[in-house]
Amino acid sequence: MAEDMLSLVIVTGMSGAGKTVAMQSFEDLGYFCIDNMPPNLLPKFWELVHESGKIKKVALVVDIRSRSFYDEIFSMLSKMDEDEQEKHQKVDMKILFLNASDEELVSRYKETRRSHPLAMEGRLLDGIQKEREILGEIRSRASVEIDTTELTPRQLREEIFDNFQETSEVPAFHIEVMSFGFKYGLPIDADIVMDVRFLRNPFYVKELKTQTGEDKAVYDYVMDDAETKNFYDKFYSLLKDIVPGYEKEGKTSLTIAIGCTGGQHRSVAIAQRLGSDLKKLKYYVDITHRDMEKSQKKVIEHGNK
Repeated sequence: MAEDMLSLVIVTGMSGAGKTVAMQSFEDLGYFCIDNMPPNLLPKFWELVHESGKIKKVALVVDIRSRSFYDEIFSMLSKMDEDEQEKHQKVDMKILFLNASDEELVSRYKETRRSHPLAMEGRLLDGIQKEREILGEIRSRASVEIDTTELTPRQLREEIFDNFQETSEVPAFHIEVMSFGFKYGLPIDADIVMDVRFLRNPFYVKELKTQTGEDKAVYDYVMDDAETKNFYDKFYSLLKDIVPGYEKEGKTSLTIAIGCTGGQHRSVAIAQRLGSDLKKLKYYVDITHRDMEKSQKKVIEHGNK
């Protein structure tokens, strides 16, 4: 999608076909998501999107709860398209229709024990079939239709990513490599924590004490040690084997936290090396050092006393 183009996806389909999972997927793709917006508010909302200039992608979930929307949606979209042309603003509008077999929808409703919106006092199957009739026209105009009958939530997510993720966008799965100091507490958002306090400590080398693991002298001191090399080779080999599993199971991010005493020397050097090596595997990686500057400042202040 071009930088000056707005993207609008109308997410609709059969009740119970997976619109909640779809909305979560669009959120992970960076879309501004709204569930069940009253149809008369759409033009005003779209006007606010223009005025903000910050929102480029919108996913709007519409289901049978907004029945009047189905009578108005096509005229609304046509009017919006005309307005965009007058403003010389390009808009990519798509309709995603989520479907599933009657048998599967009945099964899902019975599992959740929820009532179908069109069968509050009647047979569930009658409500499903009535909904199919109402949605017939919008289904025929859908840009993308996904049948979720045999799909798990993870597989539905993958289908949406395949159809709507821009190739130029940041990958849906990314890795955060973080260094930290145990003296400041464990990072609560870490998925994997590795303690490297057993490695030799540059803190006790006078010329290295006030530096950090980002400095070459400290980095080399940590990484050139035979014990570090042995540890790192095994740790990195383990991560190469298990990280694909996190991605396969549908996680959008993985946080790997490396900790030493203060988060200034050893953990920083290991995090730098690990982040660099994971990038070579074509992962999107962000490297952060939570406590490095704080710890370094305390060391310098203590040394000046």
